[in-house]
Amino acid sequence: MAQDTGGVKDAGRWFTAAKPDYTVLIDEQQVVTLRYGMVNVPTAVWIDERGRIVRPNEVAFIDDRFKSFTKMESAPYIDAIRDWAQNGSKSVFVLSESELKQRLKPQSEDRARADVEFALGEYLYKIGKGAEAIPHFKEAQRLDPDNWNYKRQAWSLSDADRDYGTNFRKEVEKLNGQPYYEPHKLPEAKKRN
Repeated sequence: MAQDTGGVKDAGRWFTAAKPDYTVLIDEQQVVTLRYGMVNVPTAVWIDERGRIVRPNEVAFIDDRFKSFTKMESAPYIDAIRDWAQNGSKSVFVLSESELKQRLKPQSEDRARADVEFALGEYLYKIGKGAEAIPHFKEAQRLDPDNWNYKRQAWSLSDADRDYGTNFRKEVEKLNGQPYYEPHKLPEAKKRN
């Protein structure tokens, strides 16, 4: 699923180029970001057949093309997904209730306010008032400075350097080698007979 305020106009070309053989969705209103507390992409949430979250949002790469940047290999996470698909609730990668509670923290007041500011910015952008949307996008970023989904979306809807005094590349450089993504917390898979 793409999370893109610009909808098919902006995200469609990526799907067309990928030629997927499965259904793809474009979330124009950041509903998934809001519901699952996401702050970056690519992100996965594991939801079982009963609709229960068994692993909350975490970075999910499908290959190692960004390994030099993220310092993360994709294979352990992909193997974990395969283990879960094969073993279901018995997978060592399914989190217990107590582990889920530790990782699923209540939303902060600042995050809630950032969500509202971002939604207002999106609304203004969609009705053709892009310049009026910028202060709301800026406020969302101020309130939730680690939310890269909100940063990227806002920057893509205008001239990031002119309107925000920054851009994706500059923000990554500011990290100065600090992790961009939180590392996976995966247990060692048990050997199965």
